[in-house]
Order: sequence, then structure tokens, then C-alpha cells
Amino acid sequence: MNTSHSSRTALVLGGGGSVGNAWLVGVVAGLAEGGLDVTHADLIIGTSAGATAAAQITGASPAHLYDQTIAPIPAGAGRPASRPILNRDHLDRTNAVIAASSDPADMRRRMGAELRADAMSDDAGTARWRAIVTPRLPRQEWPEQRVLITAVDADTGEPVVLDRDSGVDLVDAVAASTAGGFAYRIGDRRYIDGGYRSNAENADLASGYDKVLVLSPFGGRTRLPLGWHLDLAHQIDDLRAEGSTVEAIHPDADALEAFGDNMMNPAARPPAARAGYEQGRALAAQLSPFWR
Repeated sequence: MNTSHSSRTALVLGGGGSVGNAWLVGVVAGLAEGGLDVTHADLIIGTSAGATAAAQITGASPAHLYDQTIAPIPAGAGRPASRPILNRDHLDRTNAVIAASSDPADMRRRMGAELRADAMSDDAGTARWRAIVTPRLPRQEWPEQRVLITAVDADTGEPVVLDRDSGVDLVDAVAASTAGGFAYRIGDRRYIDGGYRSNAENADLASGYDKVLVLSPFGGRTRLPLGWHLDLAHQIDDLRAEGSTVEAIHPDADALEAFGDNMMNPAARPPAARAGYEQGRALAAQLSPFWR
């Protein structure tokens, strides 16, 4: 649907694991420090780690979130709870599903079947994941502004977009979008990571908005066949063809060094946030005329 939203702004927050979430928080905080507050966008689209970030930046100030992200873990407090590490076996398993799929709809159906068979895809697993996600969100209620959280129905393979009118709690929406290695249950439905809807950004949901800013922790990379045209570059081309002005922020060299090779590593969160902060602060003046 291409509904006109002349002069309105859309912020797209892509997936990228726990480390990518920290980078997103850092970029948004750095932009704000540089005089560009993007948290009041008319539309915010969050996918996986970006879903968490969307709920965070609409529930607390960027500066507060940034300070929390870079704060050292108190002695004896242990590491922040996280989902099971999405290791090489998981990547090999899901890459095989992608390779066997004939098109995006087939991929989503196959991926749903694969991930709902995971041992964590039961009521106990859902309860554990919800308990992990809940304290990450500053507020449990949907914000007044329009926020879209992406997921995929694990039983049908249908792409899903959740918002304040969907009848799903914000915590459950974020938990569903971040269910990377299993299927998360909401009522009688099960959901998998929103990155399987249309790559890690889902920037297509900003269709019709005048100004679109994309923050992509994975730098627009995709595991999906380029012929499916779901990668960020194609999504941006489509938005521009419809008349949107689009800018994208990708991790720079310092951020990539901070990320390391494990996007689920809690120890990499503070340096990733700091790198994102420096990027955002440096880009604020350049992006202000575009956004305003």
C-alpha cells in the first residue's frame, strides 16, 4: 500500500543481534547530542534488535539509554540475560532452509517449520524469553506515535506487522520479532524473527513517507538471494522510485571493529554503542537538512 504521507518522517531500525541493538542506541543518542532527535519520527519500524530499539527510544531518552548501554556490569551481577547464542550450527541450518526455498513465501513457510521444531518453541520457552525481554523495555505500553514491529507467522509463513492496534502487548511484539532461533507463542499463534519477513530492515513498510532514515547494523547485507529483491539496496531503490528521500547509516570501520565476530556478545555492547554514538554525533549536522 502506497498511501501519501507528505513531509512525514520514517525511522527504520534494522536487526543485528544484541551488539547491533547497542549500536542503534548509540547512533540515535549521538544524533540527538548533535542536535538531531529522530525519536519523534511519524513512523518507526523495528525489526529484531531494531524492534527492541524502537520500544526503547520511544520509552526513554536516548541519553539515558546510551548511559545504560555503556555502563560497566557491576561485579557479581553476571552477564545480561540473552537468548541462546545463534551459533554456526544455527546459521548452517537456516542457510540450508534459504537455499532450498524457491521464493520468499516458500522460505518463510520452511523457516517457520524449521524453527517451531526447536526445543525452546514451547510455552516454557516463550515464558523464559518474555522474562528476558521485559526488563529491556523502559515502558510496557505502546507509545502514542506509530511504531511497527515485524515478525513472521511460524505456522503459515505469512509476514506479520504488529502495532498498538493489533491486540498484542508491546513486550510480546518485541519478543516475537527477536525470536531468532525458535518460535514465540502469542495466544494460539507462533512467530519467528521479523528479519525473515523482508531482510533485516523491512524498509518497504516506510512506503509513502516523504523522508526515510534507515539504520542498518548489518550494513544492508543479506543472506537471501539477491534475485528476490528483498535486500536493503532494492528496498531503498523502490522507496526512491515512489518519491521518498532516503538516507541510510551503516556501521563504519570503528563500529565494525567494535562488533567483533559475534553479534550476540554482551561484552561488545559498550564499544558498539560508543562507536555508534560517535557516528551519530558526526552525522547529525549533515543529516539535519534532510530530516527537517
